Amino acid sequence: MLDDALLADWCLRYLGAPFERVLFRSGFLSEVVGVELWSGLRAVVKARPFQPRIAGCLQVQAALARVGFPCPEPLTVATRVHGMAVSAETEVPGGSPLPTEAGAAPFAALLARLIASAPDPAAVPDLVPSPPWAGWDHPGRRLWPDLDEHGQDLNLVGGPEWVEDAARRVRERLTSTRARVCIGHGDWESQNIRWTGRDPLVVHDWDSVIAQPEAAIVGLAATMWPSEEGSDVTASVAQTADFIASYQLQAGREWGRWEIRDAWAAGLWDRLIYVKQDTAEGGSHQLDRLAAELDERLDHAALG
Repeated sequence: MLDDALLADWCLRYLGAPFERVLFRSGFLSEVVGVELWSGLRAVVKARPFQPRIAGCLQVQAALARVGFPCPEPLTVATRVHGMAVSAETEVPGGSPLPTEAGAAPFAALLARLIASAPDPAAVPDLVPSPPWAGWDHPGRRLWPDLDEHGQDLNLVGGPEWVEDAARRVRERLTSTRARVCIGHGDWESQNIRWTGRDPLVVHDWDSVIAQPEAAIVGLAATMWPSEEGSDVTASVAQTADFIASYQLQAGREWGRWEIRDAWAAGLWDRLIYVKQDTAEGGSHQLDRLAAELDERLDHAALG
C-alpha cells in the first residue's frame, strides 16, 4: 500500500522531512514501515483500511503515552490516503517477549495498569465497532459479524452446531450485561508486548483498542496472552484462570461472580471466532482443542 513515492510524500507532508531510508517493512492487518528521516527522526508509519474508530485508538494511545504507559507516542493523527488511514508513531526498538513460563501475573498487572491509566471512553472519539474477535455486540442481525478482520463472512462457514450454540449463548449473555464500559487493549498477546527482563518496555498494536466492560477486556486477554509470533497458541483453561485471578489481585479488587462469568464468556467468544476462521481455512486444530475444553469453559461462564 505504501510504495516509496507515496511514503516519501507522506513523510514530508506530515512529519516535516522526507525519509532517508526504510528500516523495515512488516505487518499483518496493517502495513508497518520503519523509516529514518533526513532530520534524524526514526518513526514507524502504519497504513490500514480506513475506519473512523482509528481516530479514537490514536487518542487513547497518545493519552497513555503522556502518563508514562509503555507505548509508542503517536506523531500524527490518522490521515486519509487513498482509502487508507495512515499515521506515524515513535520507534521503540529493543526488548524481547517474556517467556510464558513466567505465568500470567506480569501480563495481568500490565493490563490492570493500562485500564487504570486509560481515559474515560466518553472523552475520546467512538471506538465502535470493536474488532470481530471482541465484537459480540456487533450491530448485525446474524450471529457473527458481517465481516471478520480478513474480510470473510463467518456466517457462511459451516461447522459443528455446538460452535454456533455456544456463540449464541455468549452473545446473548454479553449483550445483556449492563456493566460500566472502560478502555482496554483487545489483542493482549505476548507477541504485542516487549520486555526488558521483567519490566515492560513497550506495548504495540494500538489499533486494537476497545471500549468494553472491564471483565470482558480481561477475559479476552486471559485467553490470548500466551500467543507468540508465528504460533497459534491459546491459553489453557488453567492459564485463563491464572490470568483472571492475577488481574483481580493486581487491580486490588475481588470480583463478584457475575464479573468472573462474563470474563470467561468473553474469552470463549474469542476462541469461537478462531475456530470458525480455522474451519474456513480447512483446519481443525482450534476446533479439536476447544472441543476438549468447551464444557469446562461453559461451566466457568455459567453457560453450561
